[in-house]
Amino acid sequence: MRIGNCSGFYGDRLAAMREMLTGGELDFLTGDYLAELTMLILGRDRMKDPARGYAKTFLRQLEDCLGLAQDKGVRIVANAGGLNPAGLATAIRELTSKLGLDVNVAHVEGDDLLPRAADLGLGAPLTANAYLGAWGIVDCLNNGAEVVVTGRVTDASVIVGPAAATFGWSPTDYDRLAGAVLAGHVIECGTQATGGNFAFFREVPDLLHPGFPIAEIRDDGSSVITKHDGTGGLVSVDTVTAQLLYEITGARYANPDVTARVDSISLSDDGPDRVLISGPVGEAPPPTLKVSLNAIGGFRNSVTFVLTGLDIEAKAALLQRQLEAAITVRPAELEWTLARTDHVDAETEETASALLHCVARDADPAKVGRAFTAAGIELALASYPGFNVTAPPGDGQVYGVYTAGYVDAAEVPHVAVHADGARVNIPPATETLPLAPAEDPALPEPLPADTLARTRRVPLGLIAGGRSGDKGGSANIGLWVRTDAQWRWLAHTLTVDRLRELLPETADLDVTRHLLPNLRAVNFVIEDILGQGVSYNARFDPQAKGLAEWLRARYLEIPEELIP
Repeated sequence: MRIGNCSGFYGDRLAAMREMLTGGELDFLTGDYLAELTMLILGRDRMKDPARGYAKTFLRQLEDCLGLAQDKGVRIVANAGGLNPAGLATAIRELTSKLGLDVNVAHVEGDDLLPRAADLGLGAPLTANAYLGAWGIVDCLNNGAEVVVTGRVTDASVIVGPAAATFGWSPTDYDRLAGAVLAGHVIECGTQATGGNFAFFREVPDLLHPGFPIAEIRDDGSSVITKHDGTGGLVSVDTVTAQLLYEITGARYANPDVTARVDSISLSDDGPDRVLISGPVGEAPPPTLKVSLNAIGGFRNSVTFVLTGLDIEAKAALLQRQLEAAITVRPAELEWTLARTDHVDAETEETASALLHCVARDADPAKVGRAFTAAGIELALASYPGFNVTAPPGDGQVYGVYTAGYVDAAEVPHVAVHADGARVNIPPATETLPLAPAEDPALPEPLPADTLARTRRVPLGLIAGGRSGDKGGSANIGLWVRTDAQWRWLAHTLTVDRLRELLPETADLDVTRHLLPNLRAVNFVIEDILGQGVSYNARFDPQAKGLAEWLRARYLEIPEELIP
């Protein structure tokens, strides 16, 4: 069976649905619209209008493509329902009536725990959504649904559901389910599997308009990752490896239906733009479900001062003293960051300049509003030489705080709602296994001493690819290499202590390392580097997407024979 993906986030390429439907044969088309930050955005939408809370762009795509999908026999599964899957299902039915189509539309609900948040020990958030699994989708598809929309299911569930429905898998077919989870994890982020955000991007023959990925899933759980013929981008062992490492922890990748062993699979070429994922192993899922919690944290404002030329640090110190003295009512948080983007003896003014960022946060919008930014602007003729800012003063904006909660799966309703209104309760897994870290495998044999003795000081990225991303307030960095000799060096060299040396921002944070020999990869999980989540933090790279590239740019002594 062939499952294509047409969305990796809310805001992805609008034309992708049509491109996937016209580019070649598919059985199912899926879309992932729900990042952690998206749930906050939809929560604020719902505050303004209870009828909202779903991904409106999905409706626009269906208006253009629903008739085409029905003509081609392609069924659609997407989590675009967000906080209001029932509302989206109703809107789709109204759309089908407008288009003169007869389409069976079903939805899955139960993930929204907001009315029970306090009773479940989750506090008083703006949104509280449990990550559901795939069996509600399976039930809808088995009862004739042509379009299934869900709320907060796991990203991979929109792929697992069609596979389980097609092959008639049972809830204890763990190896098969694990294979579908891993295939889903590869294609859920769209073109990240076909050369987008790829460390070795210069090897991609045509990245102008990369095609979206397809998973050809087999009954045994193995799969081939590919894309439509003639589309841009690249599917290779490396692009698939990169996506497998994205936003994971260790060898166990937990989902509500199965815990997939990332350390079980093998990747191999299966022809041009085709990669076989074989040997998946799965275990019983954990007894709890993760809950995405978003709350309004307060109000935030920021101003960035440009410091040019000489005495950068002295200028920054002067401005900081002046501004803090000028603020009559100090915000609860005042965060300063000096970005030394300046160069010595620079040939342009921009490259001679550094940036001094000041971020203010408080529960009271008045404390971070124009009074805060105006205090800085009033110093324009009384501060450091060359005073200027990147933007005029503005009002404070609401920011969110993300946390993860966990509840017993039996406490979470999981309901499939058919086109005729029939409601089917989906039971939780009867067999569970508490999630525990897998034991790290033995280190490979170190390289011979004579090989280690002949080195060059070069960037790590000459031999290692990388991918990084956010998980709440934490982040991961996955690095992989291409040869066994490079793996032997990487596993022994890139320890937690070495990572802290290379990335000083991690020096005081909890960091764990996980070895994945089958991918020739190491994965680091860095706790709390993003504070209280993407919306809260003012870090230069708030979603940690560039962390891996920073690490790849750091210089190490690398054995000469490992360097291409």
